[in-house]
Amino acid sequence: MSGARVVDGTGVANVATGVPVLDHLLGELARAARFDLALEIDPDDPEAEVDAAGTALGRAIEPRLSVGAHGEATVPADEALAMVVVERVDRPLVASNADLTGAGGLGTDLAARFLGRLAEEAGLTIHVRLMEGEDTGHALAAIFKALGVALARASRVDI
Repeated sequence: MSGARVVDGTGVANVATGVPVLDHLLGELARAARFDLALEIDPDDPEAEVDAAGTALGRAIEPRLSVGAHGEATVPADEALAMVVVERVDRPLVASNADLTGAGGLGTDLAARFLGRLAEEAGLTIHVRLMEGEDTGHALAAIFKALGVALARASRVDI
């Protein structure tokens, strides 16, 4: 059975999506956010597993966010630098300047696909700006780390 659980913690991730690169990236997100993340996806084709992971995380994070909650972060990963801004809204969307088609061995943009499902399920506007990044693995890591920090900031009551 697919599902996710997110709690404040130390950044421990127990993730099994069926897509190794996504497992790694969700571990980066959890560490950056200092969320303890448990996420397991039923086996399927890789694109469906990415969709299911975005859906599961979105459903787990949505209760932590009130309408209008927002967070932002700019985070490096080696030579890559990414900024992510999130806001809890009534009309979710993803706006990104990054096209990482083919990264992670998928014929599609793994980040865009995952972020689209996350945005829909959590009710988020997600802005992604990849400022630097020659290596797609580093670019993905920077995006997911920045996403983790932005989500953590949006889920804090004192913001």
